[in-house]
Amino acid sequence: MAVSTQIAEDYRKLKDELIYHAHRYYVLDAPEISDADYDKRYQHLLSMEQSYPELVSDDSPSQRVGAEPLAEFTSVEHRLPMLSLDNAFTEEDIVAFDKRIRERINHEVDIQFSCEPKYDGIAVSLIYQQGLLVRGATRGDGKRGEDITQNVKAVPSVPLRLQGKLLPDTVEIRGEIYMPRRGFEDYNKRALARDEKPLINPRNAAAGSLRQLDAKITASRPLAMCAYSIGYIDGGELPRHHSEALKLIQQWGFLVSDYAAVAVGARACNDYYDRLSNVRATLPFDIDGVVFKVDEFAKQARLGSVAKAPRWAIARKFPAQEEITVLKGVEFQVGRTGTITPVARLAPVFVGGVTVSNATLHNREEIDRLDVRIGDSVVIRRAGDVIPQIAAVVQSKRPANAEPIHFPSACPVCQSPVLFVEDQAAIRCSAGLSCPAQMKESIKHFVSRNAMDIEGLGDRLVELFVDLGFIKTIADIYLLKKAEIAELEGLGNKSAQNLIDAIEKSKLSTLERFLYSLGIREVGQATSLNLARHFADFNLIRSADVEALQEVPDVGPVVAEHIQRFFSSEKNNAVVDALLAHGVTWPIPEQPSQEATPLADRVCVLTGTLEQLSRTEAKERLQSLGAKVVGSVSKKTNLVIAGPGAGSKLDKANELNIEIIDEAQFMTMLGRYD
Repeated sequence: MAVSTQIAEDYRKLKDELIYHAHRYYVLDAPEISDADYDKRYQHLLSMEQSYPELVSDDSPSQRVGAEPLAEFTSVEHRLPMLSLDNAFTEEDIVAFDKRIRERINHEVDIQFSCEPKYDGIAVSLIYQQGLLVRGATRGDGKRGEDITQNVKAVPSVPLRLQGKLLPDTVEIRGEIYMPRRGFEDYNKRALARDEKPLINPRNAAAGSLRQLDAKITASRPLAMCAYSIGYIDGGELPRHHSEALKLIQQWGFLVSDYAAVAVGARACNDYYDRLSNVRATLPFDIDGVVFKVDEFAKQARLGSVAKAPRWAIARKFPAQEEITVLKGVEFQVGRTGTITPVARLAPVFVGGVTVSNATLHNREEIDRLDVRIGDSVVIRRAGDVIPQIAAVVQSKRPANAEPIHFPSACPVCQSPVLFVEDQAAIRCSAGLSCPAQMKESIKHFVSRNAMDIEGLGDRLVELFVDLGFIKTIADIYLLKKAEIAELEGLGNKSAQNLIDAIEKSKLSTLERFLYSLGIREVGQATSLNLARHFADFNLIRSADVEALQEVPDVGPVVAEHIQRFFSSEKNNAVVDALLAHGVTWPIPEQPSQEATPLADRVCVLTGTLEQLSRTEAKERLQSLGAKVVGSVSKKTNLVIAGPGAGSKLDKANELNIEIIDEAQFMTMLGRYD
């Protein structure tokens, strides 16, 4: 069937629209149409291409995936070597680097550097001719890599055609293909739901995805590319500075890091490193350091290269977030609700800036999934303040005498029988608060900031008071005597008086804090607030049956059962009565009127760092206005309050076109209702 001029023009316009909207979505993170609208247009494009195959062009979105799987990758030579970078680890290393540069080119004033995050992914080379992508390759050994053209086409943020009119005849763009954290986490959730093996970490996931012979598999992985340099250019001109080249690359349609900056001198470079280090854990992607490059291309040319590294660039690395060590043993700890958790005891290893000797193993299912045994070499992962965890087992290093991990049949603290609950991975001590471990943890929870907030009664004193017999239940806190506290080593009269004053102050609380402090299983702050609002009277909560409890927002049958069971216990009621007898009280909560709750039933998310309010205070203010505060962004979210350092939650909110306000707007909003 002949293609009319009008059909060809309609196809071109539709193709250009799809390219434009894909760039808005995957590169600019600012979509203008819904996913459903994009999919509808894409299906129309496929229909046109099926009817008129001669229309199909190399830059069509349909050409990202479609080729038959390769038998093997072919080797390609880089026209200009893809050099590696020398590493720096301290401020002094950067000072020395700057000094070497100035001495070599006889430059007395400070050098201007381009500063960029070092993405933890896979370096790639992309070649464009007349604006069209013709080849993608891995770095390989720097001189030769593997041709992965079909796979890089499957990465949505890689342009198949450069944007703009005055394009060079040929240009090589270099960058890093990586897997964003949210994509990595979502992929693993889906994999586990399908009983498939999850990915180990984002970097390995990116590398493995790019080495798939079937590009359809690559396309199924949530990959992105950040461009960081121009390798060479024919039929065009480079700007004078690398920082200007990054802007040019961005104009051509590439994702370029928002965190790229220019710094003058070594001190400014180290300041940049510190800033990136502080926000590293909140970034939506993994970085393992920062890269400093002499910004002026003329100076780069004068400095040249040695061996496999340029003299004009260096990478200052962050402390490693993954290391390999040996699992020496497993201990079992008892938590506040009796959950018995396995804790890995490791040969000490420096990872993520600290020495790690313990890591969480979560539960039986996690141990089975990892197939981890005592004596195994294991990969330890630590990111920011996250508790270190075992990410994988190095099976090739497993010793012949590696021992399986056996869960206890009795509580490791009180020797009471262990409860194995069907369809649950966790096991629990059956003794309740008569178990010393559970008692200590319940007391720590009771005195914590979000509960009764008894300042000065920290974990060490709780452990000591329980061991000495001063505290046998949470109610005994209000029977502590100044004289006996003052006699303890390291305390004295002033410390003892401060603690007694804090205990006395805690007696005046709120109903929701009191409910939360009791440590009822699966009753967190939000549920406690909903219970207080719904019933207003503690005795009504105490006597409510399961059906009545389920009338409370977000209280389902399981939580209702936990609440009802807690208040059916004679021991628990005795402790509660003792607390009330010792003077713990609260004002009767006011029932919020419709007029006073402008955020009633709105789902809100807090993300980033707030400067004028703590996260807890902000949450309580929102809840007082009738809002529901949750920890993650979804299609049900109505409002996101974002402070500095907001990461993946902010990205998700933008993706879903959810209303976002900053802290100043949030404070203004609160001020209207004070």
